[in-house]
Amino acid sequence: MPTKTEKDALTGREIRDHEWDGIHELDTPLPRWWLYTLFATIAFAVVYCLLYPAIPLLHSHSEGMLGYTNRAALVQSTERAAAQQAQFIDRIRAASLEDIRKNPELLAFAETGGRAAFNENCAPCHRAGGAGAKGYPNLADDDWLWGGTLAAIHQTITHGVRNADPDSRQSQMPRFGADKLLTPQQISDVADYVLSLSHQPAPAEAAKRGAAVFAENCAVCHGEKGAGNPEIGSKNLTNGIWLYGGDKATLVETITNARNSSMPAWGARLDPTTIKMLAVYVHSLGGGQ
Repeated sequence: MPTKTEKDALTGREIRDHEWDGIHELDTPLPRWWLYTLFATIAFAVVYCLLYPAIPLLHSHSEGMLGYTNRAALVQSTERAAAQQAQFIDRIRAASLEDIRKNPELLAFAETGGRAAFNENCAPCHRAGGAGAKGYPNLADDDWLWGGTLAAIHQTITHGVRNADPDSRQSQMPRFGADKLLTPQQISDVADYVLSLSHQPAPAEAAKRGAAVFAENCAVCHGEKGAGNPEIGSKNLTNGIWLYGGDKATLVETITNARNSSMPAWGARLDPTTIKMLAVYVHSLGGGQ
């Protein structure tokens, strides 16, 4: 039997039967804008599922009326980028290193491509931006073991240092202590002399004795004044830039056991155009000659 409908005195809305702790529910319809939004989203979802891959099937999914996939879009985008880059890559392949440096357009492309190749292949050792680390040369300063010209950098990258490549950069520092070529006292004196070459404090008498030992054993590679020789990768001992450290203990360790690290021949791993771009990028880091 119908009962009289009770209305809220404030809003005039019908009061529904739901009640909790004296609180009643009003019969308030949803706002129309909210309903329209709901219907629009339902319609959008239906259309989206028809146009794009969206409906899961037993072992696959629906293809969609447009046949669009993110994978296909990525492939197309990559192919477009490769086509745009091809003209520059072909020009770099045909150009000399000096010609690349002289052409602003090719130079910008080569530096960008070289940076990408460097970050992928060289940064684990030489660090980002060529900043270097202990045992790995800083490529952004003015100290070059094997020369900092474009041609020298290209040669070093292509064939590496102290590896099996027949054109690899080769040199060998003797183990003056381990092979008993010098006594511990002579090694200590030479270390003091090397400290003095880089304007670090060292006992005068020890440095004087070390100078004689240096002239007899070390000058043939490092030069009479310790300025080094990039033709054989010998270190410049006068500029205060050190690959392993320039304190007395480290110098004694270096003289005693030598430091003959190696570098891969990237010519066997990277294509010639990438190596050209790498050489241009390294040269541009700030220390190129």
